[in-house]
Amino acid sequence: MTHSFDEAIALTPDGSGSVTARSHPDWANMVGPYGGVTAAVALRAVLEHPEVQGRPAALTVNYLAPIAEGEYTLTAVPVRTNRSNQHWTITATQEGKTLLTGTALFAQVRETWSDTEADFPQVPPPAEVAPRPGALPLPWLNRYEMRVIDGEIPEGPEQARADSATQQWFRHAEPRGWDFPALASACDVFFPRIFLRTGERAPAGTVSFTAYFHAGAEELAAQGEYLLGVAQGSRFGHGLFDQAAQIWGESGDLLATTHQLVYYK
Repeated sequence: MTHSFDEAIALTPDGSGSVTARSHPDWANMVGPYGGVTAAVALRAVLEHPEVQGRPAALTVNYLAPIAEGEYTLTAVPVRTNRSNQHWTITATQEGKTLLTGTALFAQVRETWSDTEADFPQVPPPAEVAPRPGALPLPWLNRYEMRVIDGEIPEGPEQARADSATQQWFRHAEPRGWDFPALASACDVFFPRIFLRTGERAPAGTVSFTAYFHAGAEELAAQGEYLLGVAQGSRFGHGLFDQAAQIWGESGDLLATTHQLVYYK
């Protein structure tokens, strides 16, 4: 059987140089698809392009409007290629309307000096953290098993916090390995930080999302089931807040860092 994530990011060439994707009910969010799976689709449009070179290094997606149920079209264009990297633009349209714009950077793998300054958080292993109960209200939430260490979704204003930090282990609810599209989707597994600060679930949605990929394909394929996500906002105001996050492997390898700007009421 095909994994529901792979069904959700499946692409079909349309004969004009673009590809067609289709929204998937398993990955629905409050309005339109879960933003992480949309980012994964955008990245895959580049990964499957015949002119692609190198591996994903960065992806930015701007969500202009919700994608409606059904088919939509993605167009990935290589803007510039040199010996070190390759730059792309990405757009998604549906019924003549542009719903997504983005860019991607692909880089050639080079052996250089390396180090990680960020520290792997001191957290209990996944087996020691209880999973969030199933049958959650949004379909995409049930596509991951999440084990929240700290910073769970609050139940009301009395649970408002002085910070918006969350730490959580997560894995695919249906077993699946980790690759670049799955990692792109994983960068968006966090609920809006404004919920933690106010204790209230105000309408909110990502406007702009960026992921930086620090691991190669082999390192991702070697990861275990669980990844660790750590997220926190920086500033809230004027209906917008930012969020910075890190995605770690169980081994302590930093796989991705991500930033996004979120609208809220």
